[in-house]
Amino acid sequence: MSDHSKGFELIEKYPEPRTSELTDYYRKILRSLGEDPDREGLLKTPERVAKAMQFFTKGYHVDPAEILRSAMFKEDYKQMVIVKDIEIYSLCEHHLVPFFGKAHVAYIPREHITGLSKIARVVEAFARRLQVQERLTTQIKNCIHETLNPLGVAVVIEAHHLCMSMRGVQKQNSITTTSDFIGVFSNKETREEFLHLIGVKLH
Repeated sequence: MSDHSKGFELIEKYPEPRTSELTDYYRKILRSLGEDPDREGLLKTPERVAKAMQFFTKGYHVDPAEILRSAMFKEDYKQMVIVKDIEIYSLCEHHLVPFFGKAHVAYIPREHITGLSKIARVVEAFARRLQVQERLTTQIKNCIHETLNPLGVAVVIEAHHLCMSMRGVQKQNSITTTSDFIGVFSNKETREEFLHLIGVKLH
């Protein structure tokens, strides 16, 4: 897709066989919902959705561990490294409805550090899949722990789930918080220091 309308070019590439197959499925879905996929407003919708869904799930084609390994450096630093307020956008695997919020990630190096942006990219790689928040939290922790071999890793995610606010119980302001800790973050004092620094209370 190329867009020159505002003086810039946006190029998105999607595999043609997959895009075509998904487009056909979404045309059938629209028709099953009682819509006319051939009317003007919906004429290009199936293809747009096919491409959008591939973007929303692009994390399947990314190796999060390789992201970390691409910027690993030996460094004699044994204090907490925190990257907080990392925006996340994901799709709940139960209804394919979005959930979104923020991830807070910390690790204490043993021997290696990684580029700060790589932590955010790891979060993105796991979030851009069909997910549940609990698994997402643990996957981020495990990836950092197994790749960097730090003294400890802590992950907290706070998110709004549209499957709760748009359907079901329809509670608009509920926030789901998940956490996972390993290594020195299993120590109460270290864990509480992390939670204080990110401004989160776990009850």
